[in-house]
Amino acid sequence: MTVTIYSARKIITMNPSQPQATHVAVRDGRILGAGTLDELAGWGPHTLDARFADMVLMPGLVEGHAHLMAGGFWRHTYCGYFGVGDPDGRDWPGARSLDAVVERLKQALSAKPDGPLVGWGLDPIYYGTQRLTREHLDRVSSTRPVGVLHASCHILAVNTVALERAGYLKAGMDHPGIALGADGLPTGELKGPEAMGPVFPHVGLGRSFLTVDDPAIRAFAKLAVRAGVTTSTDLSAELVEPELDLLLRITSEDDFPLRLVPFLRLLGSTPAAAVERAAALSTRSTERLRLGGIKIVADGSIQGFSARLRWPGYYNGAPNGLWYTAPERVLECFTLALQRGVQVHTHTNGDEATDMVLDCMTQALSKVPTRDHRFTLQHCQLADAAQYRRMAAQGMCVNLFANHHHYWGDEHHDITVGPERAQRMNACATALAAGVPFSIHSDAPVTPLGPLFTAWCAVHRLTASGRVLGAHERIGVRDALHAVTLGAAWTLRLDHEVGSIECGKRADFCVLHEDPLSVDPMALKDVRIWGTVVGGRPFQASGAA
Repeated sequence: MTVTIYSARKIITMNPSQPQATHVAVRDGRILGAGTLDELAGWGPHTLDARFADMVLMPGLVEGHAHLMAGGFWRHTYCGYFGVGDPDGRDWPGARSLDAVVERLKQALSAKPDGPLVGWGLDPIYYGTQRLTREHLDRVSSTRPVGVLHASCHILAVNTVALERAGYLKAGMDHPGIALGADGLPTGELKGPEAMGPVFPHVGLGRSFLTVDDPAIRAFAKLAVRAGVTTSTDLSAELVEPELDLLLRITSEDDFPLRLVPFLRLLGSTPAAAVERAAALSTRSTERLRLGGIKIVADGSIQGFSARLRWPGYYNGAPNGLWYTAPERVLECFTLALQRGVQVHTHTNGDEATDMVLDCMTQALSKVPTRDHRFTLQHCQLADAAQYRRMAAQGMCVNLFANHHHYWGDEHHDITVGPERAQRMNACATALAAGVPFSIHSDAPVTPLGPLFTAWCAVHRLTASGRVLGAHERIGVRDALHAVTLGAAWTLRLDHEVGSIECGKRADFCVLHEDPLSVDPMALKDVRIWGTVVGGRPFQASGAA
């Protein structure tokens, strides 16, 4: 049993009884203790590893809401408005107009000899009143199917060929998720899983939209190391047997650098079947693959106008969004999950959706009183102070989408919810004041994986134009770092294993060149990441110095 003691310029432990140290001792992938070299030498013969002597260690970052498809999407064409880095560290510029999106897709099609073409990361809200329609995508190809997923992954735009093959290009289509043009035919914009699902196979997504394969898992792990992430969710997994076998095999490899927490999505299944499946999956968990939770999606996205908002609705007068899961199904799932001890995380973006989920939780808890269930509201962007008080009373957690301030804050202020409600979005300070356990997240690939950037967003609440959106909801750097370590670990029921550097926990560290507690808070997002240590095994990020 070899003891390795790592030295560092500084170790931020997130452990209040020992907040800072210079050395950490590791044995069998777990932490023996943090402190001085003399203190740790009492563990007996050891090897001193000084590779991080000039660096800063903190607990491995925990991403509480991401998707493995963030790795798989890189086999397709990036069509986002903002620049982003890929798993190997290459920077891809944003497409700043719909014409630029079309040109990028044309280039990708010319390099692909046959078959359909998929783009991802699009958000037309940046392009004024224009929407990406089949007319735009017919300029890419009139003979091959083309589909472009919006950044939210809640909307798909397709060309005429794709609509024809799915049987959609006809008059009389009557579905709230299928936009119609002046001619009565679908425009090519499809909202929600019911409308998108039948088209997926024809544009080359098929079941792979949310399921994963070997290259996708490994590409996501590369992104995680670059972001300092040692534990991440896959928050909407199908977990069919072939996929599960693949996850078990890859996560068991000695050189795999990530702990994964996939949640079974409630889609295409009854609540009873999903709860039974989740309970059975929990028995197959391993050290690096934790199973047994359920993810529900209650509504859509605010910037996609598919989220459910309370009165007075959308600021620009757009019709209210969609229910992705009916309230009675949410209530049934909550009740059965509480009975079986299965944790549920529920996506709500609009405040009407949050109300619905809180109402269902009230009814479920009246039937199955449960302490420490840690049911978590994901995104929960428009919740107000009264809703946070209800969460606290019900023992719920919340995982807030802080990145929205930067990527869509100006649009929320000017277009979707208006100036007043935009000030309260992703209300970290209110969650703190109400005593609601909270974390913050990226929802990768919706926004890039990067908890230090997410923490920066929560600290500053700056939009892309530089506007401070809700100064009263800003939190301090230490609280933001807690949210991406112990806060996220709490929502995943893993705070006893990860999230801080202290005796008995997994030896998972984020290795930094600068101290995030000492740099100017405005530079938090620019702190350089060398890589990670997972279970005592160091992993250097691609291209890191």
